[in-house]
Amino acid sequence: MNFYQNLGYLVLGSRLRRLSEAFLSEINRAYQSEGIDFDASWFPVFYLLSKNGSLSIKELSDQTEVSHPAASQLITNLKNKKLVATTTCTDDGRRQLVQLTEQGQQLLRQVLPVWDAVTLAMQQLAAGEPGCHDILPAITALEDTFRSVNLSGMIHENLAVILKTEAI
Repeated sequence: MNFYQNLGYLVLGSRLRRLSEAFLSEINRAYQSEGIDFDASWFPVFYLLSKNGSLSIKELSDQTEVSHPAASQLITNLKNKKLVATTTCTDDGRRQLVQLTEQGQQLLRQVLPVWDAVTLAMQQLAAGEPGCHDILPAITALEDTFRSVNLSGMIHENLAVILKTEAI
């Protein structure tokens, strides 16, 4: 057991971040080895636009559960790479609709088989390791719990009890 594993929930966020960074690094390596100029951080936008045609930045922000400024920054980066374009919504001039450009569509066609290969590889990994089998349901349960519970409030209440007990 390594340092992180010994600390349990104290380093849950650090472990998840490290796991995410390692996973995304491997995915980016797969794109690179196939000669595809795609970054794994673009996946949510490309996936949603591939399924919806166009979405507003707010819709992208809401569906990916990132802040509006973060979604806007990603869209700006993708616009600079000429992978997406924005147009003003005809119903509401304040809304900008995002869609893949022709270059973005071409890139999407290149990455679709990689996404299938990623899914298959991860299914193979999970099937080969019993401890991995329930990882996606466990992550979903934890996400749902974090949405429904005030964790910082629970920590505060527990701290008060701990400090009171130590004072005795």
